[in-house]
Amino acid sequence: MTTQSVDVLLVGGGVMSATLGTLLARLDPELKLAMVERLDHVAHESTDGWNNAGTGHAGYCELNYTPQNNDGSVAIDRALTINANFEISLQLWSHLVETGGLPEPKNFINTTPHLSFVWGAENVAFLKERHRLLSAHHLFADMEYSEDPAVLSEWMPLVMEGRDPAEPVAATRVAYGADVDFGSLTRNMVAQLQQHDSFDLLLSHQVEDFSKQADGSWNVVLQDNISGDEKTINARFVFLGAGGGALPLLQASGVEEANGYGGFPVSGQWLVCKDQTIVQRHHAKVYGKAAIGAPPMSVPHLDTRIINGEPALLFGPFAGFTTKFLKKGSKLDLLKSVSISNMIPMMSVGMNNMDLTKYLISEVMQSHDERCASLRNYFPDCKDSDWTLAEAGQRVQIIKRDTQGRGKLEFGTELVASKDGSIAALLGASPGASVAVKAMLEVIERCFPGQLQQGWNERLKDMIPSYGQSLVEDGELLQATRQRTLSTLQLD
Repeated sequence: MTTQSVDVLLVGGGVMSATLGTLLARLDPELKLAMVERLDHVAHESTDGWNNAGTGHAGYCELNYTPQNNDGSVAIDRALTINANFEISLQLWSHLVETGGLPEPKNFINTTPHLSFVWGAENVAFLKERHRLLSAHHLFADMEYSEDPAVLSEWMPLVMEGRDPAEPVAATRVAYGADVDFGSLTRNMVAQLQQHDSFDLLLSHQVEDFSKQADGSWNVVLQDNISGDEKTINARFVFLGAGGGALPLLQASGVEEANGYGGFPVSGQWLVCKDQTIVQRHHAKVYGKAAIGAPPMSVPHLDTRIINGEPALLFGPFAGFTTKFLKKGSKLDLLKSVSISNMIPMMSVGMNNMDLTKYLISEVMQSHDERCASLRNYFPDCKDSDWTLAEAGQRVQIIKRDTQGRGKLEFGTELVASKDGSIAALLGASPGASVAVKAMLEVIERCFPGQLQQGWNERLKDMIPSYGQSLVEDGELLQATRQRTLSTLQLD
């Protein structure tokens, strides 16, 4: 068995590993990096353009980021945080475009207005209050609001045609919202990494075993899926950025910090229209309110998408029940993830979320006519024959211990790192890829504190000018930052 030594091993060929690798390679070009991916291409699982919403999640249109409290008030803190975190991603992408690390922006990001759309008097009142609160903050100062059908028809003609004129409707709009092809973004970042002798890409390899060494490094056993041969990578730091596969890998490492974590897998599907006479009449991401009992990833939206340069319309996602942690995973993934440390949290979540399970099963059982009936809430004049069903990616929501030692279901993302900083994993889903840069900065801060104090801080500020400052609190900084990124990425 051959052994290779590296400074950093990136497990998973998606946007998270590509982002971390890109940051580390620019912070210290001497670092030896290796990326291992079990499939034969990078960005084929959750990062693939067809496996995610492609929304540059900034809180502009996603109503689940601004929940309504029991007293009727609207909470906006999460939307502010997500917006500021997406701005961090835009800054790194702008830096990479400016320095030749990414191609012409149209290859991976395109301007697509972000709209929230509701109907019914109660929902209109909610959206109006949401707009009042958000637009008062500098992050959302450009958000427009209208209840005028004529204005809404200009913003989203397909949505308004054929609608009952007596029905109260309202929408908000941010014109410089983004559609991001995270698959293309990732492939371009990895291609740049491959130009360096200090980077090694191992496709069609999967992790078989972990063992911690006396010097604090990790020996990671890989198997070549084609030849069956095994090799060992010795790494001073290991990052598990394998999407739904990150949890089983973290558990396999045996680190104490993995105890108590479990996963709740959810699958997804899209209705897709590629008829260009229809596609060209809609240019927006139009998000509505999720059905009662639905997980956040099931917030319905009618989206303009450009994937691998091909325009399309997507509606969904329709959630489904699955036991796989990856789209190309095993039906035994969920069962294999159960351990003594997470059994109670997982059983607790299972018993307390029966409505969610029933909802997911009901989604699976829907017919094409039923799915198109849901689409008519956003496109009243649609024809069933213009739309086909496509499989989206898998998501694994986090299950973790609560303060009582039972379990709770989380719908965000969470970084889990060992005490010594030698291994880290990113778990969870939304807002996912959109905030990859912020998430990977957290990896660096927690696992490379010495290097930050020895010069990495200043190098990060060169790449991300707002690094170490708050875009939520500093309106002037936000204005300068946004002006640059919108111009550089051609979103303005």
